[in-house]
Amino acid sequence: MPTIAIVGAGPGLGLSIAKVFGGHGFDVALISRSKDKLDALVSELSEAGITAESFPADVGDSAQLTGALEAAIARFGRIDVLEFSPHAGLSMTSPTEVTIDTLRSQIDSLLYGAVAAVQSVLPGMLQAGSGTLLFTTGGGAINPYPMLADTNIAQAGQRNWAINLHNTLADQGIYAANVAINLMIGSQAPEGVPHRAPDEIALDYWTLHTERDQAEHLISA
Repeated sequence: MPTIAIVGAGPGLGLSIAKVFGGHGFDVALISRSKDKLDALVSELSEAGITAESFPADVGDSAQLTGALEAAIARFGRIDVLEFSPHAGLSMTSPTEVTIDTLRSQIDSLLYGAVAAVQSVLPGMLQAGSGTLLFTTGGGAINPYPMLADTNIAQAGQRNWAINLHNTLADQGIYAANVAINLMIGSQAPEGVPHRAPDEIALDYWTLHTERDQAEHLISA
């Protein structure tokens, strides 16, 4: 069975992506900080007939994240698809208020976490000559929002690197892409707020994985 590792898995988009890939025969490795929340997701996926297992780790701690992915690889053989979408907390910081301290947690989780995750799964992909790396950012990674300066900086770095991976790994059988979500994820939203259900968004990830032709996919109103 092929395996997808979802880093930053939660009950919204992460669970929806797990269901889509699991429905196409993938085993699922779920990684985030809370074991209790992960176990609830595993239970829901199991009820749907999907083989899933939880690997708790703080994505902002590279050693923990590496250990979780190594455990997932030991359990499932290798990771065929990595989906990276951790939530580093909502940091409301204007560009003039950015400091090293306000930025650190965003960089640790979103940028260093992405690097640590890829370092863990890429050797197996290179050996197999196939694999998919999907990174999720907000729309501010492309056009920054003043009130989310810290997050924008970290996600812009992640986006830049994802596109660089796309441009350099294709001839080795590995597909990389950035998914920029520039709307509210949810089945409902306040009036006038653009939104899209996570189950619908998750289908875009499957399309990217199968068609393998875009360095970036923007989901917006």
